[in-house]
Amino acid sequence: MANPRIPYRFSNEGPALQAYPEGNILVHLVVNVEHWEFDAPMPRTIITPPHGRETVPDVPNFSWVDYGMRCGLPRILEAITSRGLKASTSCNAGVIHAYPRAAEAMHAAGWEFIGHGVHQKALNHAGAEEEVVQTSLDMIEAFTGQRPRGWLGPGLRESHTTPEVLKKAGIDYVFDWVVDDVPNWMTTAEGPLLSLPYNLEINDSIIYAVEKHSSDEMFERLQRTVALFTREARQRPRVLALGLHPHLIGVPHRFGSFERMLDLLQNTPGVCFVQGADIADWYTAQVPAPAAKV
Repeated sequence: MANPRIPYRFSNEGPALQAYPEGNILVHLVVNVEHWEFDAPMPRTIITPPHGRETVPDVPNFSWVDYGMRCGLPRILEAITSRGLKASTSCNAGVIHAYPRAAEAMHAAGWEFIGHGVHQKALNHAGAEEEVVQTSLDMIEAFTGQRPRGWLGPGLRESHTTPEVLKKAGIDYVFDWVVDDVPNWMTTAEGPLLSLPYNLEINDSIIYAVEKHSSDEMFERLQRTVALFTREARQRPRVLALGLHPHLIGVPHRFGSFERMLDLLQNTPGVCFVQGADIADWYTAQVPAPAAKV
């Protein structure tokens, strides 16, 4: 089959699902909070290095993300918490020590911590994959008192065996496989692993850092998506995950659009705000894990 992990089907022909208790459009705000190492090449750049040669330290591009941690994240936290909304953070475990105030604030806000590596470096480039996964989960557990159940790979990158590594490490659900608007069970050699929806098209990294659209583009995409999901959710619930980064959506010229996004969602009948664990528990209660293949 085309997808080696998730059998192909039409999304509207999957298992019948009852709506989540609070609504039939499950909105998951995922704030990606990252540790870009000062003495390493930057994961992404806003300014091209002079003469096209990568430099270390890369002060302007490091400062780009550091601004987000200092200014953008407090704005995002205030906007979400003042509205009483649920959210999650896909958090590099290195943030706990590099940006302790950020980690403390997200934990105090009740955000779910999703495993996201140690530093912002793709698993297939970060060294021993099993060690990176275990170290990141251990660090988050030591800080929050709860071991992460979910995983979002840095850059959504995986090796051929990442699902097995995650399953062995105790992960229940992963966000890397952006193939559907509802969850799906994945096949791994270690047993079933749940794939939860994430989004590349309504993701500030894609819209602003890659495609370089104007400030209101994300709001406009969300508005159209919500209109379609409202219609589709009459027959089958939909999960709407928004990928957010403090250095992108948290800058002044885009932040008003983010607040409009939250207001739009809150004012849409049928919308409810959830975390990854809520989605996983809701789905598995109706569609239990299939028996592992021998």
